[in-house]
Amino acid sequence: MSGLARTAKWASLVLAALVVLIPLVVVLFAAFKTRAEYSTTGPLTPPRDWLNLTNFRTAWTDGAMLRGFWNTTVILVISLTGTVVVGTLAAYAVNRFAFRLKRLVLGLFLLAALVPGVTTQVATYQIVKSMGLVNSLGAAIVLFLGTDIVSIYIFVQFMQSIPRSLDEAAMIDGASRFTVYRRVILPLMRPAIATVVIIKGIAVYNEFYIPFLYLRSPELNVISTALFRFKGPYGAQWETIAACTMIVILPTVVIFLLLQRFIYNGITAGATK
Repeated sequence: MSGLARTAKWASLVLAALVVLIPLVVVLFAAFKTRAEYSTTGPLTPPRDWLNLTNFRTAWTDGAMLRGFWNTTVILVISLTGTVVVGTLAAYAVNRFAFRLKRLVLGLFLLAALVPGVTTQVATYQIVKSMGLVNSLGAAIVLFLGTDIVSIYIFVQFMQSIPRSLDEAAMIDGASRFTVYRRVILPLMRPAIATVVIIKGIAVYNEFYIPFLYLRSPELNVISTALFRFKGPYGAQWETIAACTMIVILPTVVIFLLLQRFIYNGITAGATK
């Protein structure tokens, strides 16, 4: 049984790796093919010329990728900063303060997470429109700025591992509650902050619906909507879209490989007391 279990384990791992890697290989091959080669060869057929960078040049220039990266960076920096500030403050209040209806507040957080986002899109659009933010980066920033329930729970669980004696020692020395939060709690929450920044940062980076709906001006192009420039009503330049896709996913893969240990450390440290 141990040998069978070991075989099943490795078979499942290989199958999962193939499911993840095969689409990436298909996109990589397509990015180096010409239009004629793409239409006459199979998806898993390697390109004839690995030095063909025409699709990448077209994607970078015609897709305005540099402007897309800049707009995406602005949205990411502001929304992630707001998420960390609001999320850590909310977690500090929930974990360190005793107040009425505390359980109700936590329940409302959970209830908000259970509401499908698509059911509130009409109301959300009306609110954003009344604020005058449609067709501006402010629309995406405001919508991403809200701290999601997963971030709050990560912060709350991690804060439970921070001894309250540190708060008491700082307050004995004359520190206020906000000083305790800023000088004691926030530095100790760096693993959890890194976890939230990576998880939400990748989600914001890959988001297509919100930029496509609210940022319709070409000057407000982000990297997720840059791919849509090469899709028309009568067809699509799939080889150029593949090159654009490789440009988009490369920073995500590099950042994740460099910082993935923070995800595991933050989650495991916050899961145990």
